[in-house]
Amino acid sequence: MPVSEIAFPYRIDQRGRTAQAGHDEHVRDLIEQLLFTNPGERVMRPDFGCGLLDAVFAPNRPELATTLELSVHASIERWLGDLVGVESLEIVSDDEVVRVRLRYLVRATGSHRDDVFEGSGAA
Repeated sequence: MPVSEIAFPYRIDQRGRTAQAGHDEHVRDLIEQLLFTNPGERVMRPDFGCGLLDAVFAPNRPELATTLELSVHASIERWLGDLVGVESLEIVSDDEVVRVRLRYLVRATGSHRDDVFEGSGAA
């Protein structure tokens, strides 16, 4: 029987129970949380997160994109390296949106995923 995890964001399903996600979807949810959590937001893990949403209002320059990609790659390796292997990563900042294109291997299932994560600087 496949293992299921709690879905993110937390919600109640049609049966009135905590919504579940399969392993690959759960891993995707974990990546999304890491990308859009600012360091200092988590009380017990103050260094958790990438702080990508701060980049929304920064000047859009190649040097910034390269720095962000290295920083995000390092964060994924640090916090989720036992779950995923990063194959490619691209970060684009347009207007008030940061878009992350990530190709990765889910180690437990051996599946390769291509996902796009978007975060907005608007409140």
